[in-house]
Amino acid sequence: MALSMRLSRGGSKKRPYYRIVIADARSPRDGKFIEKIGTYNPLLAKDDEKRIVLDGDRAKHWLSVGAQPTDRVARFLDVAGVKERAARNNPKKAEPGEKAKERAEERAEKLKAAEEAAAEAAAAPAPEPVAEEVTEEAAPAVEAPAAEATAEEAPAEAAAEEASEG
Repeated sequence: MALSMRLSRGGSKKRPYYRIVIADARSPRDGKFIEKIGTYNPLLAKDDEKRIVLDGDRAKHWLSVGAQPTDRVARFLDVAGVKERAARNNPKKAEPGEKAKERAEERAEKLKAAEEAAAEAAAAPAPEPVAEEVTEEAAPAVEAPAAEATAEEAPAEAAAEEASEG
């Protein structure tokens, strides 16, 4: 029979209260257990002495018999000085997944291409002076007929005024 040292949940909704129990590994979380060796109340302050109540002698006995503590119970046993828990390290935990890496590479390539295009546009000689000369030549040609039209309209307006007066 595989023994497990684990938490059994009690309390009402959103008000958890746990018993630290020794149970058969095949039994349900809140089901049948062999012995209750302590309690854990997560609602109490972390420095409160009643947050974790643990019978260290019984915990040592069950560990010697072969009971395997869960991660959380192993933390409690380590704090109580019953069993030392090795620190765990997972350096790949914060590493992004494959698709996120691909998206980051695509963004970097697009940014690099945009920077190169901007650098090429800044380095290339601008053909603007030629375009300005063409517009200066075309501008007087457009203005000349308008000036002639206003000159022609002036005598016509004067004649119209004379006709209305007379």
